Amino acid sequence: MKASHVLSAAAGAGAALAVDRALRSGPGQLVRRGGSTLASPTASAWVTDFLNAAHYAKDPADRDLDDLRLAFTILTTYWHQQGTRTLGAADVVRFHSAFGTARFRGAGGRTGLLDTASLLDGGARLIGGWFPEAAQDRDRRGWGIAFPTAAARAAHDPEVRLARANPGPLTPPRRPVAEQVWHTYPPVEVPDAAATAAAVLDVAHWPDYASELGRFTPLRRRGLDGQTFEIEVVGFPSPRTPVFLRAYVTVTTLVTADDPQLRDAWVEDVRAGFAARPQEQSPIPDGAEVHAGFDLTCHAGHFMGDAKNRLVLYSTDGRSFLRAAGTWDPMRWHLAELYDRVGAYSQHAFWGMSSPQESMLHQIADHVAEVAGP
Repeated sequence: MKASHVLSAAAGAGAALAVDRALRSGPGQLVRRGGSTLASPTASAWVTDFLNAAHYAKDPADRDLDDLRLAFTILTTYWHQQGTRTLGAADVVRFHSAFGTARFRGAGGRTGLLDTASLLDGGARLIGGWFPEAAQDRDRRGWGIAFPTAAARAAHDPEVRLARANPGPLTPPRRPVAEQVWHTYPPVEVPDAAATAAAVLDVAHWPDYASELGRFTPLRRRGLDGQTFEIEVVGFPSPRTPVFLRAYVTVTTLVTADDPQLRDAWVEDVRAGFAARPQEQSPIPDGAEVHAGFDLTCHAGHFMGDAKNRLVLYSTDGRSFLRAAGTWDPMRWHLAELYDRVGAYSQHAFWGMSSPQESMLHQIADHVAEVAGP
């Protein structure tokens, strides 16, 4: 891995283009979006290699999600600093110059890996001396970007990325309700309902809750209501080779305790749907106090097809929980096969079933615990 940045760019560009062409043909049209709006297919190899060095190539016991989030921040901040042009194969030269020496030395005695100090030092060389401090300052971070000043953060227009994303039309479930799939995921306990609501409503910081399996980046100049997110989701065809797909969702309904009538109607609709499916547990227990809930409706090209997810924050028996539930039309064969092979596990893990490292909801809970303190 001593020249991994340069070699991966050269060797991987052709493969990336081939994958991109495959995804654009036939059934691939519904899952055609690979990677991120930040990088072209020719950059996918070195971008993946960089994220591997920060996280995925490390032994599980040595992984720290903060390093993965820092690596994403470096990529996104660099993209923003370049005038938001799409990153390409040539950008590997600057990354190799900034991080190559540290990778030769390695982290934890393993050549090719990057630890926190190496990421911060390389970020300073790549982006500017202000970067290490800004990357660790919540007031100067937003939308996955570190800014030199709080004023620069306040002036940022996230819709620059939206213009490149072209999310397409909304594709909610269209089949009769009786034919739809309704599924719920395990609840994730949070230490404080009010602090959790504040974290969820603070959309600019959603990239800070990235897990091993993906992250959400907001694209609109607005709060949670009506917000559109770019989702970068990770699949693992082999243990150290993450493959990134992207999709888009928009918050089409937001309910809070400020409008009890709207909230209660939303809760009743969710409970009625699950009541008709006794094999599925309702995501909202009887007697629970619902603080907030919202629908995340998919856009064309989403790997779930015509679908939406719901997130609900509620309290019951003196404890508070964040929970997800999904509704989707029966999938066409190519999406169903993809879902059965990797999607089902990833969905469950991301929404809270498995390791906290893989779940965005667990990362929100960890953030709230950190803010709330002992």
